[in-house]
Amino acid sequence: MSFAWLKQYFPRAPRGIYGRAALSLLLPVVVVQIVVSVIFVQRHFEGVTKQMSDTVIRELEMVLAADEANLPYVAGALEMSVTVVDPSALEEPNTRLWYDFAGVVVVDYLSEKLPQIEVYDLYNNDIVRLIVDDPRGPVEVIFDRRRISATNPHQLLVNMVFFSILVTGIAFIYLRNQLRPIKRLARAATAFGRGRHMPYTPAGAAEMRAAGTAFVDMRNRIERQIETRTLMLSGVSHDLRTPLTRMKLALSMLDDEDRIPLEQDVTEMQQMIDAFLSFAAGESEGEPEDIDPAELARLLVKDAKRAGQPVTLYTVEGSGTAMLRPIATRRALDNLVSNAVRYGNRAEVSVTITEKSLRFRVEDDGPGIPKEQRGDAQRAFVRLDLARNQDKGSGVGLGLAITADIARAHGGALRLGRSERLGGLRADIVIAR
Repeated sequence: MSFAWLKQYFPRAPRGIYGRAALSLLLPVVVVQIVVSVIFVQRHFEGVTKQMSDTVIRELEMVLAADEANLPYVAGALEMSVTVVDPSALEEPNTRLWYDFAGVVVVDYLSEKLPQIEVYDLYNNDIVRLIVDDPRGPVEVIFDRRRISATNPHQLLVNMVFFSILVTGIAFIYLRNQLRPIKRLARAATAFGRGRHMPYTPAGAAEMRAAGTAFVDMRNRIERQIETRTLMLSGVSHDLRTPLTRMKLALSMLDDEDRIPLEQDVTEMQQMIDAFLSFAAGESEGEPEDIDPAELARLLVKDAKRAGQPVTLYTVEGSGTAMLRPIATRRALDNLVSNAVRYGNRAEVSVTITEKSLRFRVEDDGPGIPKEQRGDAQRAFVRLDLARNQDKGSGVGLGLAITADIARAHGGALRLGRSERLGGLRADIVIAR
């Protein structure tokens, strides 16, 4: 059954699990309190007060109908104080306590039944004082408040609110203990998504223990797969270095005419092996550290300029630090800068730091990558040289794949687009802080 219609009444519902749990807990309590309060007010304040007022009205009619000789005896028998007062008393204002809801019912009901009552004084919650316009002159009538309304009618409401708050507090403490394993699982999953291993032990209800156990098994399986991939690529690449070294020694014995083309092939193979090793290192290179992204970008641009690359630091917006793997992050930015200067004439690096995210941006003035091929460009061993510029160099299709892998290891992503300023490729590494 869908409850989508509830969203129109709660357009800004809490996003966190604690907020939603508190809303689910408090909303029924508040609704019950409102319903009980309405019923209580209608039946207790109105119904009971009107019934008691009917008796007082009949007694007031008897008092006002008595002659002057019998008036003291009638008033005494009915336990009322009746006094003829000055006519100016008719000008007094009506008074009552602000929380005296029963007093509102008393005034309205008596005014309807006895319109000759001009003044109602309910400020003293123990007595009722009335000024009645009588042919004999203004008459002051005083009697006990308990005769016309229930005593302490607010006690039920006070007790209801107090115990509702008490029970809600106890329930929230219990609910928080039940939600704590969910928060721990969320923190462990977030840390693992950013490449950090946070100790986690399944706890809580049976369903939460099952979910936690499944997460631990999944994390162990992924870590084993990453370790196997790293060991395999590292082993193969390492074993290839020895025959390449022997080939270099053998080529040094040949004539220049035969040696130069073969040395170029060996150099290209060496570059491929280095790329394989970089891909194998990938996300497991180093531990996260709290570093300044802007300073990392400045050092990167400084080293690139020293190497003769046309790279500049365009802008740095914001300040602060972030948890990054310095070596891996530097490798990812190096790949983007190398691609930018390979396929373009210049490259620009920008850093944007906000409260929730960190963005490294590298732009160039090259041909860029067509929109339909940007997803393939981030896959391992996919080469788009024909779409870019084959004459600018060759590779094995791992540069952007390594960068994307490192970005994902930091809980971020690599986004490719077109640079509006330079007209070439715009590569963004966006990482949540």
